[in-house]
Amino acid sequence: MSKRFTLWEAEKLLPQIRVRMREAVALKSEYDEAEEAAQEQARRIMMMGGTLVDGKIAREIKERRERAGGQVRSLVESIQETGCVVKDLDTGLVDFPTVFRGREVYLCWKLDEASIGFWHGEEGFAGRQAIDQDFLDHHEGE
Repeated sequence: MSKRFTLWEAEKLLPQIRVRMREAVALKSEYDEAEEAAQEQARRIMMMGGTLVDGKIAREIKERRERAGGQVRSLVESIQETGCVVKDLDTGLVDFPTVFRGREVYLCWKLDEASIGFWHGEEGFAGRQAIDQDFLDHHEGE
């Protein structure tokens, strides 16, 4: 069973999650840029019929991509070890499992949001609902 949070517990954890997610989103962007550079290099080689590759540049691109990828994985793992679920690194979307009226749902937060103001069930982000008094009165953590 995964950890389950009350809104208060999730909000208390949010500052550290925010810092890690900011870093993970930036590193994913760096990874994506390195991946695009590697793909562009491969396209150029194909278009030119197998031209010689500058080994130094290819190594630098590969190292940059691997370094960023490893750092992203490490950050995501550290976030998920808290019990949160990283849902999307492009938008900085994180879910905090909770229970509402006996069923598992998720407190839902995006990197650009100041606090946790929404929750959703299995339908995901598209089904986000504002946290209201009924939710506050009937949700529970561990």
